[in-house]
Amino acid sequence: MSVTGTGPRGREAHEDEHARRDRQMIELLNELRIALPGVQILFAFLLTVPFSARWEDLSVFQRDVYFVTLLASMVSATCLIAPTAAHRLRFHQRERAWVIESAHRLTVAGLVFLAVAMGAAFLLIAEELFDGARVWIYSAIVWAFIAATWFVRPLLRHARGHASGPH
Repeated sequence: MSVTGTGPRGREAHEDEHARRDRQMIELLNELRIALPGVQILFAFLLTVPFSARWEDLSVFQRDVYFVTLLASMVSATCLIAPTAAHRLRFHQRERAWVIESAHRLTVAGLVFLAVAMGAAFLLIAEELFDGARVWIYSAIVWAFIAATWFVRPLLRHARGHASGPH
C-alpha cells in the first residue's frame, strides 16, 4: 500500500504525534465550517420570529416549542464556536491535544443540540400545518432520520468492529 493511503499501513502509520494532531485539527476545522453556517442561520432566523406580526397568534405549546428551538440552537452555536475560542486562547500554550479533544466533545454536543433544534423547528412548522397524530408522526420521522444518519450509523459501524478501518 502506498504511503499516501489512510489505512493502518498508509499515511496514519507513518505520522508522528505532531503531524497526527495537525491533521486532526484541520479535519475538525473543516467539519466546523460545514456545521456552523447552518446553526448560525437557524439561530438568526429564530431571533426574528417574536417580532413578526403573527407572534401573538401562537399557542402556548407553539411558544414552548419555539423557546426549546431557540435555546437548542443557541447552545449548539455556542458549542460549535467554542473550539475556535479555545484554539485561540490555548494554541501557543502547547495544548493542541487538549484543544482537539475538547473541540471533539463540544462539536458532538453542538451536533446533538443542532439535531434537537432542527427537529423542534420542524415540529413547530408541522404543528402549524397539520393537526393530530400527523404532527407527531412527521416530527418523529425527522428526528429519527437525523439521529440515524448523524449518530446511529457511525456508532453502529464502530460497534461492529470497523474502528480499525480508514478514518
